[in-house]
Amino acid sequence: MKKLSLILLLLLILPSCGKRYVPKPTGYFRIELPLPAYRSFSPAGYPYEFEVSHWSQVNTLQQEEPYWVDIVYPSFKAKIHCSYKPVNGNLRELSDDAQKFVYQHSGVASAIPEQAFFNPEQHIYGLFYELKGNTASSFQFYLTDSTRHFFRAALYFDCIPNQDSLAPVLDYMEQDMRHMVETFRWK
Repeated sequence: MKKLSLILLLLLILPSCGKRYVPKPTGYFRIELPLPAYRSFSPAGYPYEFEVSHWSQVNTLQQEEPYWVDIVYPSFKAKIHCSYKPVNGNLRELSDDAQKFVYQHSGVASAIPEQAFFNPEQHIYGLFYELKGNTASSFQFYLTDSTRHFFRAALYFDCIPNQDSLAPVLDYMEQDMRHMVETFRWK
């Protein structure tokens, strides 16, 4: 009986001397990014036009404010919220508000580099902001002709901002937003 117990004990212990289990790190889904392709966004009656990604949907928000739109990327759970205000001697107030929206993220952002944009032929002037770190909005910009029009756009994701896992999508969205700025025109 002792021999049988010893053999049984050895049979139970020996298989446990194999390979050690090592937990695997958390993985992220692979994100398939489509090739950039653009189409014109130039609705009748709007004071501006630009090109948007072929892979996005444009939702007008007329009930909130005239000429406001959301450019939605369903596959990325992302949205570029675009607002428009006429300039009536309040350019300073509008640009200060736009800057305030950007710098509300300064507690979370590790840096906020600004890039000026000038297109004197089209009367388009503005600033493009990149908010580095795990911020709610990674890119924002505003454009104006300094006399009549003021346009602002901000990128938001419908998820917890984790710059490491969103990095490929952020690169793609930055390219799309810069394309919006470069193709922007006042009507």
